[in-house]
Amino acid sequence: MAIIAFAITAFLFYPSTKDVPREPLEVVSSATASKTEILDELYEKGYIKSKLSYPVLLILSTFYKGIKRGVYALTPDMNLWQIYLQLANPQARWVRVEEGLRKEEVANVLAKQLGWKDTDKEKFVNAHLALKRDNLEGYYFPENYLIPLDADPLSISKKMIQNFDEKIARSRKSATKTIINGETALTIASIIQREAAGKSDMNLISGIIWNRLFAGMNLQIDATLQYAKGNEKNGWWPSVSPRDKKIDSPYNTYQHDGLPPSPISNPGLAAIEAAYNPQKTACLFYFHDANRKIHCSKTYAEHKALVEKYY
Repeated sequence: MAIIAFAITAFLFYPSTKDVPREPLEVVSSATASKTEILDELYEKGYIKSKLSYPVLLILSTFYKGIKRGVYALTPDMNLWQIYLQLANPQARWVRVEEGLRKEEVANVLAKQLGWKDTDKEKFVNAHLALKRDNLEGYYFPENYLIPLDADPLSISKKMIQNFDEKIARSRKSATKTIINGETALTIASIIQREAAGKSDMNLISGIIWNRLFAGMNLQIDATLQYAKGNEKNGWWPSVSPRDKKIDSPYNTYQHDGLPPSPISNPGLAAIEAAYNPQKTACLFYFHDANRKIHCSKTYAEHKALVEKYY
């Protein structure tokens, strides 16, 4: 039935014409557009002749390859099948890199969207070697990226780093007058990103982290333990148990003082700004209750009492 509907729709709305351009033009979808919104845009630009064509394209998207956001090469004389093939296989795709991911997770996201092989993932994860950098953890700024399907992993890494540099420059301008090393701020931001329940408590957590550093305390942060023990098999952010505090790793902030040797995730702009603008607080301890509300305290005794109260 769907095939018959497709044939009728293609015949009715896509007659061959001689006065339309045959060279394909690039049409870029919005990074967050829904399927219907993509079709609306093509309709408004004249590539789809009638909204009666929508059901056919949506049925094809459901039973075959789905419509994907990206860059389509289209001409006004294409029939529905040709348009659908472009929608299902764009020349470039929008890839969303979320906040709080480590570079291996970013590689997995890219691999899924771009059809990478394991060798491509490995090239991306180890891009710091080719670029002669100590580490690129934390530098893959969370955002929507429009990436050609044939893009080299190293070129994608460079593009993300360039985006990071542009975004971080703005945060430094809005920072407090205190001079903070960029790598230090990024490492703290990466911890804030993993520890915070949302943007509302990021500046407070930043203040507590800075307080611990200035007091010469070990940070004792579980997110760094998760980073130390995370892997492909067991998950990149596994739960932490008391025995994990003895893990032999420079990222074990229960065993080692100061900050870990590098960021542990890719922080978003709010976390980066929080690292530069810590909230003034006397607190040295904090935790989130079952409702993800943060509680902080000045002393360990107060901290224990609050934990017992909420747990």
